Amino acid sequence: CLFHLNEISIKITICLCCCFVSLKEIRKVVQGLEQTAREILTVLQSVHQPSGFKEIPSKCAKARDLFCTVKTQIGDLKTKFPVEQYYRFHEHWRFVLQRLTFLAAFVVYLESENLVTREEVAQILGIEVVREKGFHLDIEDYLAGVLIMASELSRLAVNSVTAGDYNRPLRISNFINELDSGFRLLNLKNDPLRKRYDGLKYDVKKIEEVVYDLSIRGLAKESESSEDK
Repeated sequence: CLFHLNEISIKITICLCCCFVSLKEIRKVVQGLEQTAREILTVLQSVHQPSGFKEIPSKCAKARDLFCTVKTQIGDLKTKFPVEQYYRFHEHWRFVLQRLTFLAAFVVYLESENLVTREEVAQILGIEVVREKGFHLDIEDYLAGVLIMASELSRLAVNSVTAGDYNRPLRISNFINELDSGFRLLNLKNDPLRKRYDGLKYDVKKIEEVVYDLSIRGLAKESESSEDK
């Protein structure tokens, strides 16, 4: 009986040591992902500058180059734990995955003014959509990333006016309103996600105020007329 207890104790110790090593390695890779995410954000933040709108194509191209580094880092992360234990360690990379989703969504919006799909984000990050296939983009992480992008777009709407681009806030307003309509159809039971959605309502209001100010001043109409000429 004592022998069996010692054997069990040894197995538990080995298991704990392996778990500690895995966590240490996971955290190291996640730190690298966080650093790359910061670098991508730094690149994209320049579009908020008055001259930044002209540089959108080059900035998006540079961001996509950095996403290649993200793919490599996530590939490394996949080797640090058994595939079936994804949700056991999920909390360690959940936040950075949401940030990367936001950045991917922002790049796609800047390029095409379209909403990125979950499949497109997964492709950009080099991961799966289907849970059974391994390291994947959880639907709640995707939605959280999209909501973070909405806040970035409300900021972009304000800065567009400063840069003299008076039509962009109108397009952003239409996009955000459609996004809001889509989220209204969802039954959000996840508390953090629900709180982020509450933030979307603020973003909608903020952008509406920008559009209202433009319409009162007649700036949007002037811009449209000059484009027609």
